[in-house]
Amino acid sequence: MPKADASIEVHSLKVTADGVAERERVIPQEVPVALVYDGTTYAVMMASPSDLEDFAIGFSLAEGIVAAADEIEGLDVQEQENGIELRMWLAPHRRRDLAERRRRMAGPTGCGLCGVESLEAALPACPRVTAELTITADDVATALAALEPAQALNRKTRAVHGAGFWTRAEGLVALAEDVGRHNALDKLIGARLLAGELPLSDSVLFLSGRASFELLQKAAAAGIPVVAAVGAPSSLAIDLAQRTGIMLVGFLRGRSFNVYAHRERLQ
Repeated sequence: MPKADASIEVHSLKVTADGVAERERVIPQEVPVALVYDGTTYAVMMASPSDLEDFAIGFSLAEGIVAAADEIEGLDVQEQENGIELRMWLAPHRRRDLAERRRRMAGPTGCGLCGVESLEAALPACPRVTAELTITADDVATALAALEPAQALNRKTRAVHGAGFWTRAEGLVALAEDVGRHNALDKLIGARLLAGELPLSDSVLFLSGRASFELLQKAAAAGIPVVAAVGAPSSLAIDLAQRTGIMLVGFLRGRSFNVYAHRERLQ
């Protein structure tokens, strides 16, 4: 599928202390994207309409619906009048697991964790990251300097999040952008999973925004040993990083940053 343009140009009125002026502005597209498994919708996310196959694969891994890309036996991207459907067909054993999960789901609660039936289910156990990767302050500064110029959509719109993988050997190896922080990371992980490159034991994950619990969950599932965020982490994100062996960095400003978990990974 060709790469979609995830931005559009709109008309606006620029107002300043000196007056008003007509102008055109590029903004990000945001559309409802339904993730459909074997004919049944599992979730609908507001997302940028690009890299949608990667999004489908990465979301499925993060949700525990699959553990490998080949457990999705078919994937179609279908544009609808009101959005896009990502239609997936699962391997038989995964289809049975998902059907059982749906039977256990409680009714809608209006919360931010759809289909989660208890507080215990909202905070599941995550795999421990055993990679021995260490980094230096120079590594962090070098990677951060490479991240911003690569965010083409954000340069145009100044309104989307980015997630990128960086290694000392190859530099910035992959980047994904989306209006949603979680979506950007799902796309990034999905692309690596499709390329057969999980776990990501040699990679540092850089996030353009803050580090939340859900993003650390996704990182642990992908075996990522270092997560560095431009913004602040949440308390649950720090706790999860400590439990899973992930070095968690926040408030990135060039060579200046805070380390919240597993500082032994910093050389």
